[in-house]
Amino acid sequence: MRIVIAEDDPLLREGLALLLRAEGLDVVATTDSPEPFLEAVEKHQPDVAIVDVRMPPTHTDEGIVAAVEARRRRPGLAVLVLSAYVEQAFATDLLAGGAAKLGYLLKERVGRVEEFLVALHRVADGGTAIDPEVVGLLLARQRPESSLARLSPRERDVLALMAEGLGNTAIAEKLVVTEGAVHKHIRSIFAKLDLPPDDRADRRVTAVLRYLEAAR
Repeated sequence: MRIVIAEDDPLLREGLALLLRAEGLDVVATTDSPEPFLEAVEKHQPDVAIVDVRMPPTHTDEGIVAAVEARRRRPGLAVLVLSAYVEQAFATDLLAGGAAKLGYLLKERVGRVEEFLVALHRVADGGTAIDPEVVGLLLARQRPESSLARLSPRERDVLALMAEGLGNTAIAEKLVVTEGAVHKHIRSIFAKLDLPPDDRADRRVTAVLRYLEAAR
């Protein structure tokens, strides 16, 4: 796995690089601002980009803008966004291209090495990894008129765990139910979100995308 890191905090940037290299991963470049990051993506053609939301010069949304541009230049690039805070607006542009190969973690999650590495590999493999704290906040902000209002409390639990990137077996373990029950809930979620079986899109990813978009 080839990785480019864009992070303006030198301690976190170099710490991440050391951690990933110790795990046998190929960190091909580390950068501290958007332009060098985009140049590194062009030059090294990485599989994954780890990007800080807030970077120079204004420390607002430069990282998000750069990540969107990187995915435009390199279709299929997996992006794992890191943020010190829950940034509700992060999803608006990134999710325009779909939720596949996209992760959003709070920086504190990096300190939980095993969880961080699981999320990184999940995103690199085409999945979604949304920080549990972010998922919780999005649920709290859901508007009453959202299509998600049709879901039962248990279905919302299942969809939230899907957004974190968990598969059916892991969801069943978390909720202490059978895999059959999880499968039944997911079928109900698809039906209530009007995602028919013949939908060309990946219905699991589309459901997560609807869930994230509902909090905008």
